[in-house]
Amino acid sequence: MVVSGPGGVGKGTVVAALVERYPDLWLSRSWTTRPQRPGESEQAYVFVGRAEFEDRIAAGGFLEWAEFLGNLYGTPIPEAPEGVPIILEIDVQGARQILDIIDDPVLIFLEAPSPEDQRARLEARGDPPEKAAVRLAKAAEEASAGVELGARVVVNHTVDQTVEELYRIITEACASAQ
Repeated sequence: MVVSGPGGVGKGTVVAALVERYPDLWLSRSWTTRPQRPGESEQAYVFVGRAEFEDRIAAGGFLEWAEFLGNLYGTPIPEAPEGVPIILEIDVQGARQILDIIDDPVLIFLEAPSPEDQRARLEARGDPPEKAAVRLAKAAEEASAGVELGARVVVNHTVDQTVEELYRIITEACASAQ
């Protein structure tokens, strides 16, 4: 399952709550070259330097990777136990790449209830206003890309409601795959 969406919609919070509540799921931890935000969990990403990231690219160690706002982000090739649903928390560019290499992934596009909510979430996590403005401008572009990819759109009103909706989608997808 691929969970994507613009910055500030709560992807990390929702996915962390999802795998905590449902330990039968396996989360692929993405790599990034961006610095860790103040208060951000060390488990949010594998934080590495650009050279280490580029070495991993050269070795073919990512399912997908992209550059976004000057930083590299990538999904390592998963090492999940056989038969366990894998959750990828990535951006829309990554979701597009996943479609090229995996048959019928479940694509979910998370949205904030409103641009105002998204801005507030961005600023609450420490994004300065000018960076929040750039991310908001990019969000509309990402939303249309998510729809173009055929992703199911889920509005993140509350973490609990969104976690339950995502788990329902996963269980339905797993049942139909059998």
